[in-house]
Amino acid sequence: MSRITLLTLQVLVAVLSLALWHVLTSYPLVGGKPILPPFFFSNPLDVAHQIYVWFSTGVIWKHLYITLIEATLAFIIGSVGGVLVGFWFARQPRTAAVFDPYVKMANALPRVVLAPIFTLWLGLGIWSKVALGVTLVFFIVFFNVYQGVKEVSPTVLANARMLGMSERQLMRHVYWPSALSWMFSSLHTSVGFAVVGAVVGEYLGAAAGLGYLIQQAEGVFDVAGVFAGMFVLAAFVIVIDTIVTLVEKRLLVWRPVVGDARP
Repeated sequence: MSRITLLTLQVLVAVLSLALWHVLTSYPLVGGKPILPPFFFSNPLDVAHQIYVWFSTGVIWKHLYITLIEATLAFIIGSVGGVLVGFWFARQPRTAAVFDPYVKMANALPRVVLAPIFTLWLGLGIWSKVALGVTLVFFIVFFNVYQGVKEVSPTVLANARMLGMSERQLMRHVYWPSALSWMFSSLHTSVGFAVVGAVVGEYLGAAAGLGYLIQQAEGVFDVAGVFAGMFVLAAFVIVIDTIVTLVEKRLLVWRPVVGDARP
């Protein structure tokens, strides 16, 4: 499938979804009333108008900036920590065995429960939201990097050692390339979770941010504002994920294209 065809189909899905939403909330199809009550589901035109108002008046920029800073810091800190600890555990089986139950217990903790604790420790500023995002990102990256390093082909590893590679060279030419595919796979998921951590933290207690904006709209039953906030949030995540994809293509240029079965 060509890139243009794929993009066309993706846009078509979005257009049809919005059209269906508009029809179900705007036209009396059953008993003289819309199938989906506009009070609870709003409609695409009202949501688009709300987004336009936010951007035309400049109200949204402050909230976008705050959420961007929180999500970026959570993404960077969580990813770097997950990569480093994942590599360390994979290369130190004894250490991994000792800490294994504690890692699993920490990963099992509900993040929503941690949010008030981080707020108590770090206050209502950005760092409580960053901490929440880090707890979501870290474990995703950690487990993927750990598995990526463990999945190194024994044959490739044996051949590299036969060629006289040092541990440093093995790390650079064998372990790191093996973990990269796993790492970027986790980073695509982590982007969303970093934003989720920031927004949930803002929703529970903040003075600015997309989560705060959505919470304020919800508090006055402004359904269009809630949906507008979610659409802006979704577009925000797609932009960040696109950046990660560009970096991935640059670093994994050696990787064969999936489905490329040319002889």
